[in-house]
Amino acid sequence: MPENQDIRTVLSDEELRTLDAHWRAANYLAAGQIYLLANPLLTEPLRPEHIKPRLLGHWGTSPGLNLVYTHLSRVIAARGLDALCIWGPGHGGPSVLANSWLEGSYGETYPDVGRDAEGMARLFRQFSFPGGVPSHVAPEVPGSIHEGGELGYSLAHAYGAALDNPGLLVACVIGDGEAETGPLAASWHSNKFLDPVHDGAVLPILHLNGYKIANPTVLARLPEAELDELLRGYGHEPLHVSGSDPADVHRAMAHALDTAVDRITEAQRAAREDGVTERPRWPVIVLRTPKGWTGPAEVDGKPVEGTWRAHQVPLPGVRENPEHLRQLEAWLKSYRPEELFDAEGRPVADVLAPLPEGSRRLGSTPYANGGLLVRELPMPSLDDFAVPVDKPGATLHEPTRILGDLLERVMRDTAGRRDFRLVGPDETASNRLQAVYDASGKAWQAEILDVDEHLDRHGRVMEILSEHLCQGWLEGYLLTGRHGLFSCYEAFVHIVDSMVNQHIKWLKTSRDLPWRAPIASLNYLLTSHVWRQDHNGFSHQDPGFVDHVLNKSPNVVRVYLPPDANTLLSVADHALRSRDYVNVIVAGKQPCYDWLSIDEARVHCARGAGIWEWAGTENGGEPDVVLACAGDVPTQEVLAAAQLLRRHLPDLAVRVVNVVDIARLMPHGEHPHGMTEFEYDGLFTADKPVIFAYHGYPWLIHRLAYRRTGHPHLHVRGYKESGTTTTPFDMVVRNDLDRYRLVMDVIDRVPGLAVRAAAVRQRMADARSRHHAWIREYGTDLPEVAEWSWNS
Repeated sequence: MPENQDIRTVLSDEELRTLDAHWRAANYLAAGQIYLLANPLLTEPLRPEHIKPRLLGHWGTSPGLNLVYTHLSRVIAARGLDALCIWGPGHGGPSVLANSWLEGSYGETYPDVGRDAEGMARLFRQFSFPGGVPSHVAPEVPGSIHEGGELGYSLAHAYGAALDNPGLLVACVIGDGEAETGPLAASWHSNKFLDPVHDGAVLPILHLNGYKIANPTVLARLPEAELDELLRGYGHEPLHVSGSDPADVHRAMAHALDTAVDRITEAQRAAREDGVTERPRWPVIVLRTPKGWTGPAEVDGKPVEGTWRAHQVPLPGVRENPEHLRQLEAWLKSYRPEELFDAEGRPVADVLAPLPEGSRRLGSTPYANGGLLVRELPMPSLDDFAVPVDKPGATLHEPTRILGDLLERVMRDTAGRRDFRLVGPDETASNRLQAVYDASGKAWQAEILDVDEHLDRHGRVMEILSEHLCQGWLEGYLLTGRHGLFSCYEAFVHIVDSMVNQHIKWLKTSRDLPWRAPIASLNYLLTSHVWRQDHNGFSHQDPGFVDHVLNKSPNVVRVYLPPDANTLLSVADHALRSRDYVNVIVAGKQPCYDWLSIDEARVHCARGAGIWEWAGTENGGEPDVVLACAGDVPTQEVLAAAQLLRRHLPDLAVRVVNVVDIARLMPHGEHPHGMTEFEYDGLFTADKPVIFAYHGYPWLIHRLAYRRTGHPHLHVRGYKESGTTTTPFDMVVRNDLDRYRLVMDVIDRVPGLAVRAAAVRQRMADARSRHHAWIREYGTDLPEVAEWSWNS
């Protein structure tokens, strides 16, 4: 359709009538969900007992969302599109539920909520009601991949969904409150990474209704010219729709959507058929409608429609206030429900006319149930990448560099199917994963200079200095049926603490919905970690993401601390094959001793925690002390301490236990990976001192093991927020995690050693003093530390 076509001729009178009927029906259902407990079709006068005792939900955004849903359905049906919509406004549940019920998707998913009066009554009753569904767009809602409770992530999710889905149109409704968040502001730059050849298209729809909960929104108050300049600066071409007259807005919205789809189709055709490499200027629709549109204009003498008062429940006192009840009845009847639903409560033909059929309905698209589309990742044999280990501690490798070789193969083996991505904030090479560039460059649609390296307009490595975007892209990618890995500096992954919360909640809820198929796990590789950020200093030293994640649902979260290259390979292989988890892997990128062969690593990682007999001196008897460790640097310090004990206290029976899977420390009843009491006491003993060298904050280990019989004998060393720019070994000394301190801990806690081994303890303290003097004079670690090896 020509862009300069008279907007009045975009829709026929018949199309306008049916679109308006569908929109009015959706508005009626949205309002009904907020208020009605019974009498869904208003077949009798409205009485207080028909009203819910607690009025929850958000009306203000609903009419605009209903308009978008109605018109997206029209253009999908008219053009045979495969489409997905991300609903960004925080509490848009009433609208999306209403529309999925109207199109039949909801009733197909939940047969007891069918398209009739009984089903409508259940739809109304369940909304924000005990045992029902939330007020926002949650996993329970068919067609959704975006949790609406927290704002800022919709556009990043939309771009993640579009990546490597060349036939998919992803619409994204962005609320003007959401548009004020930092993650959303950064998300506008995602168009610099969208490949028009291999990716689908994202159509942002910026919904400006003027207000948040109690304040105006920034973008809604910008002059249109200034807003245009902003959006054009982001690389978009704005299309404006505004007004309050339904007929005019319907025509303008239809014209804008047709124009947007035409522009998208032409941009993709030019890239795919003509070889155009210039980055397209993708369309964006700016939709301005009154907040609470079509709702009460005034309540108790104060304006409501078009103001912040329409945000949640415009008529709050309906059960107690007869005037409010009268207004509610008049409001609901203004939609003329008798024209929209037959006597049995079924939507009439006019209401259903704009809708697509089958899987093209927004509530039925398989792209919103990615587990239906996900394929097994082609994982190569670990034997092809494993480092040879003839004896423990004889060789060193950079674990993440070894993993990078494996990821390069995975990237290469998925080149044809394009369903694996590596994301990270400008750190792929820094984290030693640069081997992947041999299989795929870095996605980039902006200008490329001669000096640039590895930039690729069709690349599947995603780098941007925004952890929010990395997380959002990957979540959208996984939720639509693909695989990926997020590599990040350990200290800065905290930036997405809140985002991972939401994803974990999504997975937890989805697991209880039999119709949602399992998706590929969200996998984190946290490297450049606390113990090897000695050069960057205190700001880069924070291992607390593990604590944050382990507070979450035990059925979803997994945390692994592989101690060397082969265990990292084994853990990564498991994580990349898994479904419906959030896997956190903490591993170093600096040279690290190789302790286990690949076969030993497989067994050890499957066990999750185990005794390293070759490192201890218990010789089949009962240990006097257990030296436990989790993490690569703590493992090295424990083995160095075990070596010192072997040398200075040869009669002491020492057991060395390495923990890869931190959840193994929890009781079996609290986490699926947790040990039984029998297992735990067998490994750590019930009454012997346990000196535990842990990668992160020591109190986490105490929290996980506090109910164990031997907990009073557990002493944990870890990071205790003492950091600076210093030497690698000084980092562990500053936090009392070093080998000398561990030997002192053993002497302090094994009965009888305090006197018998006092001289040994003094030598350990002296070594720490020599360390302090040495680094301040030479700026390097003690030679006995820098040149240490297990076999020395």
